[in-house]
Amino acid sequence: MKATNLIFIMSDEHNKRVLGSSGHPMIRTPNLDRLAAQGTRFTNAYTNCPICVPARASFATGRYVHEHRCWDNAIAYDGRLPSWGHRLMQQGHRVTSIGKLHYVHSDPQRNGFDEEILPLHIVNGVGDLLGLIRDELPRRAGAAKLGPEAGRGESEYTKYDRDIAAETVKWLKRAATQRSDKPWALYVGFVSPHFPLIAPPEFYDLYPEDKVPWPDMYEDRPQHPFTDAMRKCMCFDEPFDAAMVRRAITAYMGLVTFLDDNIGKILRALEESGLADTTRVVYSSDHGDNLGTRGMWGKSTMYEESAGIPLIMAGADVPKGSVCPVPVSLVDGFPTFIHALGAQHQDADLPGHSLLDIAQGYVPNRTILSEYHAAGAITGTSMIRHRQFKYIHYVGMPPMLFDLERDPCERTDLGRNADYAAVVRECEQKLRAIVDPEAVDAQARADQRAHIEKHGGVDAIMKRGTFRYSPPPGVKAAYY
Repeated sequence: MKATNLIFIMSDEHNKRVLGSSGHPMIRTPNLDRLAAQGTRFTNAYTNCPICVPARASFATGRYVHEHRCWDNAIAYDGRLPSWGHRLMQQGHRVTSIGKLHYVHSDPQRNGFDEEILPLHIVNGVGDLLGLIRDELPRRAGAAKLGPEAGRGESEYTKYDRDIAAETVKWLKRAATQRSDKPWALYVGFVSPHFPLIAPPEFYDLYPEDKVPWPDMYEDRPQHPFTDAMRKCMCFDEPFDAAMVRRAITAYMGLVTFLDDNIGKILRALEESGLADTTRVVYSSDHGDNLGTRGMWGKSTMYEESAGIPLIMAGADVPKGSVCPVPVSLVDGFPTFIHALGAQHQDADLPGHSLLDIAQGYVPNRTILSEYHAAGAITGTSMIRHRQFKYIHYVGMPPMLFDLERDPCERTDLGRNADYAAVVRECEQKLRAIVDPEAVDAQARADQRAHIEKHGGVDAIMKRGTFRYSPPPGVKAAYY
């Protein structure tokens, strides 16, 4: 297989359903749709954790959350475990990042990069300490600002994404003039469509507020002790009225098209620089967004809107116009980088497989895994895909089971349906072959309690407060 450069573009909080090539009835994503037409779209791609920091640690290390133990947005990747970047640098490849990483500190060599341009890491090297508190979930009052602020305008994040796109274009132009004996890897991390749900007017106005889709099950919300506790802690929906819902959906769609526009600038620069024929491109997101479905916003659940992610790959040896249904996840990024650049794979114990192989028809004999032990999680959560089923295991709580072939929108939970008891048992066995959920829940809580004590205890953290989202470089976090 031909060795090439690789650009991996990662957005933040992109609901996989809000994409033209996925069949969304309104969204305008011409650049991503064109990329999908030129390559392969993976329809069953998942994050390994539906929140930023753990997901990005899994992407960096190629390991599941219970292996790297970056459980939440306060315990981030610090370079101690080797990343795909480290492995590529050891073998003489140039590795660059531009934009959001969400690691502990900005130390490129330690993080696995030759250089970091406009890096965004966890706030003050500390991150979201409030998310460590899980024995008695705190109410995150800042979440209630999501609806009232949603609308047309600019934010720190939209400016940051424009800067990321501009720096990436400059980098590609320079790369085209530099000779290299080996292919390079470029990671680009955008923050859109992550909240605040404030979209630039030219993108917001593409979507009439009275025409955007209404969230599924918004009024008829399914009940489960885990999601009930999550709604109380992550109180996003409390101030919402119908007008806010429509503004929020409109702004989110505007931000997705804004993201697509920035990606288009990168793809055009790739063509104009003459690098397109020697560069593969992968697009994905760290996780999705519930986007009002079931009355939930943000991420943090194992529903498809949150745990599912878009994933598109194009370039040499990638089937064109193909749709691949094989379940994949962010841990597959590590072996894909190694494979695409023609490097030697030194980490045989990793659970991931090269997306290049999977796109060409290889079906790994494995069960993919997503876990959640972070903000708003009253108990440990694990999710697997097994055949057409999605199984969600909650430690000490009833499981969920969905037949995604018959029920792709997950409207009917079969977890407590006696007719599916054998399927639940089979899925639980598949899960336990990978991980012991109870032991992992205990380990996560022990690590988090130790981290709480390191920062002065629960009372000190509650008094300090937290921030709603990590600000771009040069901007101070606004605490509440």
